[in-house]
Amino acid sequence: MHPVLIVYEPMQNLCHLALLPQAQYKKYGERTVFEYKEFGSSVWKSATWKDFHDNAHRVSCAMLSLGIQVQENIGVFSQNSLQYIYTDFGAFGIRAVSIPFYSTSSEEQLRFIINDAQIRFIFVGEQEQYDKARRVQALCPSLERIIVYDEMVGFAEHDTTSMHFSEFLRLGDAPILEGSYQQRLAEHNYDDLANILYTSGTTGNPKGVMLTYGQYNAAFKANNECVPVEEDDRVITFLPITHIFERGWDFLALTKGSTLIINTDPKDIQNAMRQTNPTCMSAVPRFWEKVYSGVMAKIESASSTKQKMFLEALRIGREYNVTYKAAGKRPPLALRMKYAVIDKTILSLVRKQFGLKRPNFFPTAGAVVSKEVETFVHSLGLNMIVGYGLTESLATVSCDHRDEKYTIGSVGRPIKGIEIRIGENSEILLKGPTITKGYYRREELNREAFTEDGFFHTGDAGYLKDGELFLTERIKDLYKTSNGKYVAPQAVESKLLVDKYIEQIAVIADERKFVSALIVPAYSMLEEYALQNRIDFKNRKDLCSNPQIIRMFTDRIETLQQGLSGFEQVKRFTLLTEPFTMENGELTNTLKTRRQNIIKNHAAEIEAMYADA
Repeated sequence: MHPVLIVYEPMQNLCHLALLPQAQYKKYGERTVFEYKEFGSSVWKSATWKDFHDNAHRVSCAMLSLGIQVQENIGVFSQNSLQYIYTDFGAFGIRAVSIPFYSTSSEEQLRFIINDAQIRFIFVGEQEQYDKARRVQALCPSLERIIVYDEMVGFAEHDTTSMHFSEFLRLGDAPILEGSYQQRLAEHNYDDLANILYTSGTTGNPKGVMLTYGQYNAAFKANNECVPVEEDDRVITFLPITHIFERGWDFLALTKGSTLIINTDPKDIQNAMRQTNPTCMSAVPRFWEKVYSGVMAKIESASSTKQKMFLEALRIGREYNVTYKAAGKRPPLALRMKYAVIDKTILSLVRKQFGLKRPNFFPTAGAVVSKEVETFVHSLGLNMIVGYGLTESLATVSCDHRDEKYTIGSVGRPIKGIEIRIGENSEILLKGPTITKGYYRREELNREAFTEDGFFHTGDAGYLKDGELFLTERIKDLYKTSNGKYVAPQAVESKLLVDKYIEQIAVIADERKFVSALIVPAYSMLEEYALQNRIDFKNRKDLCSNPQIIRMFTDRIETLQQGLSGFEQVKRFTLLTEPFTMENGELTNTLKTRRQNIIKNHAAEIEAMYADA
């Protein structure tokens, strides 16, 4: 009797999302698809494609038992979890529409979206999400039931409408539901809504971006042609699955048969990476800025011999990966030999510190990527794929393509099917099969969002050069100084955020004589600096007002902004004792700054910087 050899053919499965768990189960069977932790546990567990199929099926049937209708909106208010994904695909299976909430959403945001989308059933993660949902329930006439993932969550007294996820799943075990499930599944189509993703926005109420199965299918096909994710990849979640960037990449990985590592706590990402050894991860530039500042801090504290060794390794890595490979040129033999040595020794040791033993590629988007950080990551031998996209474009508009040359500072080449036009004020306009049909129940806004010939207004300015897209600024964020000069705050901020002593920054310039900045220091680093330099302090206020600390920041800022024009450079700054947070309205759920709220909350500090100007 010869053992049966199962050969997995590496091929993307482009079936409808509703059919994906079943189709991939038929292909992969008991192969692992998810690695995850239970709520409150530190132990990594695994789930197979069979588990995925079976549980998505149970969720679908349980939803039918609750009477969820075709294209009815259901809510998911949770951090990343296995149950979250089962819920999404269970909804897809019966043609329901899944509306994800950020786990950090405020009660006000929760109430607005539930009422706007008329949600009857909301799935929540842990105690914090349950408590918020329970508190707003009386203000949401449509909300009938709260279903809780974490079995340890305690329900409020007199709560008769909530249930745990395990109890909910048992509702789907009735055989009588199977016929209705098969009928819904057979009616799947690409025009149905799969998701409505409410963008938090930096001003005003959230608006729901409608995403169809057809958009997803077009995005999977186009991204597969330019990024090298494969079935043997291990893709870890860093961003919330609520975020279209994470959601799009995770679903793409599932179409390729990859293993998805579900990290629940983004603050613990580096430990999770070391424990699970991922090959891919989508991230925002801030993650890589922290990697850069952390590595450079270690270099600064190393012996002169080790400093020289590492800086030489980075120089060789930069020449190999940026000067030659990025330009599409074959490196000379001598350089290839040098790189092979330092890659297996010095660079691999650095990568292993982050759990990257077998790195493949790392999509990065969501904000401006500093050229310095992008060059550094490539020099380490990590394939950072810089891209650009919007919720309205189902993530990727453009990105660095596999096996094609790329330019440090660009956001890559447009994916197949996307038509880009540069409009008035250099605005990037988009048309194609991945672009949303509009915002949910926002007819007036939809008329404003598109040109007469159907191009979507992104609000971002940029230009195309040699087939690559370059961003210049966010048009709505553009500041105009009192001297008539235009300043792009994000570009200035990205220059300064690479500094290890700067955690957050908000540039101020609108209708002002010069550029200033509110800076939240990286306090652990700053306290260490103060101790090393014998600077006495009792609290953060002492640190922020110390002349020696101010002088240190001034010197570092002047060095970092040398490449900016004089009118763009920060002339004065204030160090803040407290960070920008979502709770005080200064950050969105995606950690973008709400500039108007920051200006309002820190009006006194801002006016002080211009008092004698």
